[in-house]
Amino acid sequence: MSNDKLSFGKGFRDGLPFVFVIVPFGMLFGVVATEAGLDLAQVMVMTVLVIAGASQFAAIQQMGDSAPVFIVLATALAVNLRMAMYSATMAPHLGAAPLWKRAVAAYFLVDQSAVLATAEFEARPKATLAEKFAYFFGVVAPIAPLWYGATWIGAVVGGRIPESFALDFAMPITFLAMIAPMVKTLAHLGAALTSVVVALALAWMPYGTGLLVAAVCAMAVGSFIEVAQARRAAA
Repeated sequence: MSNDKLSFGKGFRDGLPFVFVIVPFGMLFGVVATEAGLDLAQVMVMTVLVIAGASQFAAIQQMGDSAPVFIVLATALAVNLRMAMYSATMAPHLGAAPLWKRAVAAYFLVDQSAVLATAEFEARPKATLAEKFAYFFGVVAPIAPLWYGATWIGAVVGGRIPESFALDFAMPITFLAMIAPMVKTLAHLGAALTSVVVALALAWMPYGTGLLVAAVCAMAVGSFIEVAQARRAAA
């Protein structure tokens, strides 16, 4: 078996556990989106084009609160700013590929593929470009189709899903599982704590705009700590 197939298989196996949270996550979005007034076609277009659960939930919540369009867009953009950091992390590994291949990878650049691929590429620095792409798409293979399918089920079934299923557990569990292992430095810890404290302190702000302020503050604190550490090391 070729190395590419082995890498794809490893990526598939690594991505498979996320199915247990992707399915309820997608179903919950389908339910919430239909309850917010979107029809089935609108729900599916949004989930296929955006393919970013956190920003989709944020946008739907804002729409349900009748927030202005620019607030909806700003919130979704702020939530998805992490994708810019993911892209910067992937660039040294996948940047040499043809444009069309990078474009496909950019579409499938989600939290799971970014986190797992980053860990894999750091562990295997000598892997070829083809092997890295094979691993990346292997991770996505069990996740993306189930995200679409689960969203469709949630939108079709809607409010008939019993509350005892507690689908809303999926979002926090997913992000905790991915983010916690990534908090490796003082800068990471400072940014994470800042985001939590500021978001809670500004929960009173309309349309959830406190999250936007929290994101900016977290990035500022993280950057400040990194610069301070670099200066101390250079001294």
